Amino acid sequence: MSSSVSVANENGVAVVTIDNPPVNALSFHVRKPLYEALTALRDDPAARAIVIACAGGTFVAGADITEFGKPIQQPELRAIIALLETIAKPTVAAIHGTALGGGLELALGCHFRVADRGAKLGLPEVKLGLLPGGGGTVHLPRLVGPAKALGMIVSGTPISASEAKAAGLADAVADGDLLAEAVRFAKEMADRGGPFVPVRDRNDRLGETDLAAFGAQAADLAKKARGLEAPIACAEAVRNAITLPFDEALAVERQLFQKLVSGDQSRAQRHLFFAEREAAKIPGKDLQKRRIELVGIIGAGTMGGGIAMAFANGGLPVTLLETNEEALQRGLTTIEKNYAVSVNRGSLSEEVKRQRLGLFKASTDYADLADCDLIIEAVFEDMAVKKEVFGKLDAIAKPGAILATNTSYLDVDAIAASTSRPQDVLGMHFFSPANVMKLLEIVRAEKTAPEVLATVADLARRIGKVAVVVGVCHGFVGNRMLSARGAENEALLLEGATPSQVDKTFTDFGWPMGPFQMGDLAGLDIGWRNRKARGQTAVIADMLCEQGHFGQKTGRGWYRYESGAREPIADPDVEALIRAKAAELGIARRDIGADEIIERTLYPLVNEGAKILEEGIAMRASDIDVVWVNGYGFPIGKGGPMFWAGFEGAGKIVERLEHWHERTGRAIFEPAPVLRRFAEIGAWEAL
Repeated sequence: MSSSVSVANENGVAVVTIDNPPVNALSFHVRKPLYEALTALRDDPAARAIVIACAGGTFVAGADITEFGKPIQQPELRAIIALLETIAKPTVAAIHGTALGGGLELALGCHFRVADRGAKLGLPEVKLGLLPGGGGTVHLPRLVGPAKALGMIVSGTPISASEAKAAGLADAVADGDLLAEAVRFAKEMADRGGPFVPVRDRNDRLGETDLAAFGAQAADLAKKARGLEAPIACAEAVRNAITLPFDEALAVERQLFQKLVSGDQSRAQRHLFFAEREAAKIPGKDLQKRRIELVGIIGAGTMGGGIAMAFANGGLPVTLLETNEEALQRGLTTIEKNYAVSVNRGSLSEEVKRQRLGLFKASTDYADLADCDLIIEAVFEDMAVKKEVFGKLDAIAKPGAILATNTSYLDVDAIAASTSRPQDVLGMHFFSPANVMKLLEIVRAEKTAPEVLATVADLARRIGKVAVVVGVCHGFVGNRMLSARGAENEALLLEGATPSQVDKTFTDFGWPMGPFQMGDLAGLDIGWRNRKARGQTAVIADMLCEQGHFGQKTGRGWYRYESGAREPIADPDVEALIRAKAAELGIARRDIGADEIIERTLYPLVNEGAKILEEGIAMRASDIDVVWVNGYGFPIGKGGPMFWAGFEGAGKIVERLEHWHERTGRAIFEPAPVLRRFAEIGAWEAL
């Protein structure tokens, strides 16, 4: 029929095979021949049943999102599903790899679904700021029940074949030859005879619904959405599946989809989808990679232990090194406790926990790192200490081993220069907790070999990290911009704001928490030590630390925390301290609004990102967005700071930065030349 859709007859069962590498996306050049094939087979007496299968490594993994926001070429997916629902003979989807988004919706148009044991099934459109637009919100509840469907659609998380079978989404799970099992299943259904009821007409599960319980579930999910529109629209669409006739619910689903796809939030989330894929495109990507089979981690503290867990979670054996047995055992105990928490939560089985712990080898002897292919130091953030560690590694590491530093700020070129093999050295800046946080800044030093960079970028994907390559400067991309974002925090307090007011402005914007609450969570003593090491001060924060108020761990910081609780309570003593210090410094306090807080914190964030682009520290503006969304909690519905700058208006940002620069004289408000050019051109990509 076409290069992307073919039809074969297997003893009276028509097998329609989609072949559209790499993920069999439902592009127009697939939809058109698929529709034509199904139309012909509907009336073909030689075909007693129909199986829809896919070539390659996966079933249809979704729609072609490059078509979103463009005029739809017919037939669209909904027309194909409607056609499937008119076919009287049994139709079966043979699912392997992933059936996601439009792929699962296509499968829901069939009477039956046979899934390979390793398959994953889901509707992840919410992660693109959308809801399923091909009938997923009205079909899925009819198979798995509204509560299960709501959880799947709002989370966007795929489920396994076995879970799909238990829920009613899959009719059979194949352990052997999937296509042979699907053909056998289809023939058995044809022999049994109809009528075969399409999913759209199965209403039994809907009648079981407790609407009050469903409403409570939807309200809880809406609360967690933190201003994102798509999860709320998803809940509305699933509710419609219960309360409206099928065709009405389907029509409203489409209206909601069209509203979302044309909105700013979905544009932002689709930008991030492509940005993560662009970030993976680095020079040397196609070079011969070095083999990484054994990883060494130096330091078993919070960061080192988390990094070790990340590699063990990826199936790689880890040698964990500490300076003494006590510190080593303390680190191993923490790792075991972390895995135990996952087991208790149900996200990890006891068997998998044992397997992962079995990948650890503990040592206090550098010689035990001699066979490692990659060694990462995660020791104290001090240049002298790190140079000493790399000197030892230079003496014992095998030729070709990659040596990485987890430094958050320090000069990776200087660290590399302490070895005789700077070409093997780079930075791997993980974010805490390293076993959870997705971001990995890969720091490209001046002499880092291209294949070393390519190897680590490939390894990051193996352990489930989102990697962004950055250059060497103080703080790299993320922490350098974080310093710019926080530069005005204390000035805002002294001039009239309160910690809770600043934090509320941030959470209203969409951040998970504000800078002062985040400081309390991380521990104010960390920043205090860093400032003292660099000869810097922070008037209010230093005074809190001198009083022993380090945040949550001491029960007091910017806020009070009662009896170990994590809920921050505004502290009148802190506000009195701020007022007293302002009076001492002769600062007249005034009302400060949310707009000013945004201008003095997030505009410098964008401005510093522009400087980073100009200096070549980041290759793309979108790389900066990936860093900030995955590592620092920038709201995904705004696409990252550089994408958001386009929404906010680069001209407006430059104008307000100039205002604050004139008023304060502070360098963070001096608009970067590239930001000025962006204001003129209106596209980072053109700069």
